[in-house]
Amino acid sequence: MTDEPDLRHGNSRTAENNSSVVDLKEYRQNKDPLPVTFHRRELDAILWIYGRMVGEGEWRDYAIDHMKDKAVFSVFKRSGEMPLFRIEKNPKLAAKQGAFSVTNTHGVILKRGHELPQVLKVFNKTLKLVEK
Repeated sequence: MTDEPDLRHGNSRTAENNSSVVDLKEYRQNKDPLPVTFHRRELDAILWIYGRMVGEGEWRDYAIDHMKDKAVFSVFKRSGEMPLFRIEKNPKLAAKQGAFSVTNTHGVILKRGHELPQVLKVFNKTLKLVEK
């Protein structure tokens, strides 16, 4: 929309009006970069852990957020609460500490690394010897 009046039949805009044609796809790429997302294999590994924990009755709900700088998979015991865990993918940290991390409710990073399967091992249960 512009403040210019509509063109009459037979008239055309000229370069004098300072109008230019811009490719919409190029404009969108330059203006808003695509958000960070989980790839199919990453999401598959996360959902496998999620399914196991739902089966054990520990988790009940999840949310996925795709932002400009990171992707977050949040896990909830009940949907109205704070997330129990957040599995994050932050590509800016890939060269340093690793792009993937698992954070608990209090914001403490439980595990961080370059490969998601290694980071998700934080959810593996350790067996304990129980004596009678």
